[in-house]
Formats: sequence, structure tokens, C-alpha cells
Amino acid sequence: MNPIRIAKNWISYRRTLNELGGLSNQALNDIGLTRHDIRNVAARSFR
Repeated sequence: MNPIRIAKNWISYRRTLNELGGLSNQALNDIGLTRHDIRNVAARSFR
């Protein structure tokens, strides 16, 4: 992977963490996630 792609993926990972982390537990439940799932979902954007 080139450095620019790694940086873009990292930004996407952090953005996903921040956005999902900002949701209420009810909102996460509505989309089928728990707080425990957030890192796994965000990690998919880093691959």
C-alpha cells in the first residue's frame, strides 16, 4: 500500500469511530450494533 492510501484509510477509520461513537445506544441498536462492535466496523474501512 502506498502512504497516501494508508493515510486516507486511517482518516476514514477515525471518522467512522467518531461518528459511531457519537450515536446513542438506542441509535446503535436501531442499526444492529453495540458499542463493542464499533471498532470492528471501523476497522473494515482501514483495510
